Amino acid sequence: MKSDIETLSPTRVKLTIEVPFEELKPSMDLAYSRIAKQVNVPGFRKGKVPARVIEQRVGRGAVLEEAVNDAVPKAYEEALRANNVKPIGRPEVDVTSMEDGQNLAFTAEVDVRPEFELPDFSTLRIEVFDAEPSDEDVTTQVDALRTRFATLKDVDRVCVDGDVLLVDISGATDQGDAVEDLSGTALSYELGTDGMLPGFDDAVRGAAKDETRTFEFTPENGDWTGVPLTVTAVVTSVRERELPALDDEFAQLASEFDTVADLRSDVRNRLVRLKKFEQGAQARDNVHEALMEQIDIPLPEGVIAAEIADHFGDGHEASAEHRAEIESQARAGLKSQLILDKIAEVEEVSVGESELSAWLVQQAPRHGLAPDAFAQALVEAGQVPMAIIDIRRAKALAVVMEQVTVVDASGNPVDLKALDAELNGPQITEIPAPVDTEE
Repeated sequence: MKSDIETLSPTRVKLTIEVPFEELKPSMDLAYSRIAKQVNVPGFRKGKVPARVIEQRVGRGAVLEEAVNDAVPKAYEEALRANNVKPIGRPEVDVTSMEDGQNLAFTAEVDVRPEFELPDFSTLRIEVFDAEPSDEDVTTQVDALRTRFATLKDVDRVCVDGDVLLVDISGATDQGDAVEDLSGTALSYELGTDGMLPGFDDAVRGAAKDETRTFEFTPENGDWTGVPLTVTAVVTSVRERELPALDDEFAQLASEFDTVADLRSDVRNRLVRLKKFEQGAQARDNVHEALMEQIDIPLPEGVIAAEIADHFGDGHEASAEHRAEIESQARAGLKSQLILDKIAEVEEVSVGESELSAWLVQQAPRHGLAPDAFAQALVEAGQVPMAIIDIRRAKALAVVMEQVTVVDASGNPVDLKALDAELNGPQITEIPAPVDTEE
């Protein structure tokens, strides 16, 4: 077999492949075998029909076409290896010659991974926020704890956000027909949380006890989808929370601590740990963002177009705004994958069995499955290779994070390795991958 390569652009090549006819013999034999299993010829058992009889029945051309369909993918894969081509996406194949007894010739155009340089990771400087909480942060958390022990007191004033209301609601159509799904009495609701119907908070805000407010509501699902409804809300009670005094007695009631000072100290320590977790996540995101900004890559337009076509082929609305959003996501996702795959290749990143097991344990709850069941589902769907690719990309980013300089907003260095050790080890996380670059 002979193959030549032509570079069409930094992201696309054309392979010209020629296979001598004698090398098609295994594919010809397979073609005869397949056709023999499909035809019924009197006097011969199915699958045992001789080649000459098959040619008489279906024609030599049908056999040759079957053989070519088998030979082309194999020759294409061999040409990729011979020319060290790393494809992205499916090739466009054009058979240029398939005469009986003559060489098989075809071309294959395919998008490929572009060549690009990685920066010196040690020159990257990443900033994250401070891990030390402010006094205001601590007070906010303590006040949230006090809210859990608050009592409700009726007030004689108009309601404001934060008040807890008792309301009766009812709904009706334009014709006055009652809507049973929009009926309720003595419903307790905290104003300002937007936890009721859309428009409810705006309509009720400023109402006093026994005041009635109405507003329009059009359901987006259910039996009344798209039907304008009138909702009536009667505020039967306005109550405000009365927080307990912040003293040692409260500390003993609400926690295992004897004093407010000890309670605040514990809250501060918990916030420090939480903010350190957030520091690690922010560092990962910022490192990834820095790589995306510093590395310029020509992207294969065919892959981007295919991703957009796949999205809208599922029936999504093809508005110009939505299409632009999907294209932007596809470009960012593909660029991210190319960068991380290149890092993994240069740094010789591999994935061990224990790392795959840890990933399965971490991901399984997101799918509502036990790790064993999730692993079995991946095997049945043929998705284990993609899981390994995800882990490898996450490890590649972790390799970069070990080399960059990370400081907090105050300019203090942040040791991510020490941070990981303090927070019980690194976490394997996913990078969004809307486009698969492994074909």
